[in-house]
Formats: sequence, structure tokens, C-alpha cells
Amino acid sequence: MAGHSQFKNIMYRKGGQDAKRARLFTKLAREITVSCKVGSPDPDANPRLRAAIGAAKQASMPKDNIERAMAKAISTADADALEELRYEGYGPGNVAVIVECLSDNRNRTAAEVRAAFNKHGGSMGETNSVAFNFARVGYLRYPAAAGDAEAMLDAAIEAGADDVVSDVDDEEGGHDIYCQPDDLNGVREAMTAALGEPEAARLDWRPQNTVPVDEDTAGTLLKFLDVLDDNDDVQRVAANYEIADDVMQRLSA
Repeated sequence: MAGHSQFKNIMYRKGGQDAKRARLFTKLAREITVSCKVGSPDPDANPRLRAAIGAAKQASMPKDNIERAMAKAISTADADALEELRYEGYGPGNVAVIVECLSDNRNRTAAEVRAAFNKHGGSMGETNSVAFNFARVGYLRYPAAAGDAEAMLDAAIEAGADDVVSDVDDEEGGHDIYCQPDDLNGVREAMTAALGEPEAARLDWRPQNTVPVDEDTAGTLLKFLDVLDDNDDVQRVAANYEIADDVMQRLSA
């Protein structure tokens, strides 16, 4: 299992999803608010906002919550207090990690992220200290039910994407589609016209190489990623690890 497969990671790492829903809704609401604030409040004219609303709907976030998050960007100063922050470092097993945050308190967020690195045997570095391990890409996600691997590849090529990684062995599987960052909006529109709205559409970090992680280190690494994921300020985590499927099965048993 590679670190860039976010949905698969969550499936294996997370238990008791209902207990995580409030945190998830907080993260989604912040993304909607900031997307609305930095661009048009009209989703049709703001691809980032459209993607944020799509992710919220995919997570079954109530319509009222979505509308409140959009209204907050227009009617209050709360959105102005939210900063987009990025932290980088090495986690357990010398795995490169990028942490993207939305925060109303830079000092608090930096301290909490640094503490997570230190507690789990990692070290937080300066901006761009590990980014060279990743490529900045446009990313879309479709569920397995959207089509088979060949059909998805044909649609992605037609839309102008660069690569498709399909994992449809189980119900949590799906299709990860990658393109150049500047092509994301065009690819998204073409894919939406052909297959409907994606589960996710955003700029992302794709590992250019992966670090094999043994079973002992994997347990610590996944706990570390859980701690980051549980932080309300953390929106997204990218890591360049590779854990064998049999190891993941034992860890999730």
C-alpha cells in the first residue's frame, strides 16, 4: 500500500468513523469557507469551491452545514483569520511527509504538528525540505463503480489526463487520475461531462519515489498519521511510504 493512496489509507487506518465525522465536517467547512473567500462564491465560477462542495456532499455533510460555511466567508471575519499553512519533515522510517493546514492560529498549529513529529520519532524541517520527493499534480478520484480500468483510462486520456491508477479489488477501491496542475480544471470538466462528479478533485502531492516500511515501523508511522489526521487544523497529509499488503492486513486485524 503506497502513501499516496489516501482513501485506501483511511480505510485501513480508521475505525469508528462516526466518531470522526465532526472533525471531518470541520475540515470540509473550513475548505468551503476559504475557497469561497479567495474566489467567487458561485461554485460554477470557482473550481476549488465546486470541488470542496463535492467533497462535502460525498461525505454526507448536511446541506445546511455547507450553506453556513459559504455564508461565513461573506458575512464574517472568520474566513480572514484562516491561513493556509504547509509543514514538512520526516516521519518514522525516514518517510517524507507534507502536512497542509487551514488554521486561525499559526503558533498553535505549528506547535501541535511539531509535537506529533517529535513524539513519533520524526523531525519537522523547513518548507521545501522534503517537497522534492513529490510532484505537484492535479488529482481526481472516482469510485470503482464509475467504470472498469480500461474505460476509465480511455476517458482520462480523452480528457487530457497524464495517468490513471485503478484499484478495484474491493468496494473501497477506485480510480486515481493525475494531470498537470494547470490542466486540473479542464480535465475535471471533461471527466464530469463523461462520468459525473468525481469524489475528489484538487491539487495534490504525488510521491516520486516510495520508502519501504517494515512492520514494526509501520505501526508507529500509521499512529503518527492518525495523530495528524485527527488535528482539526490539518486538511491533508501526503507521505511517500510503501507498506506490503500482508503487513497492512496484520496491522488492521
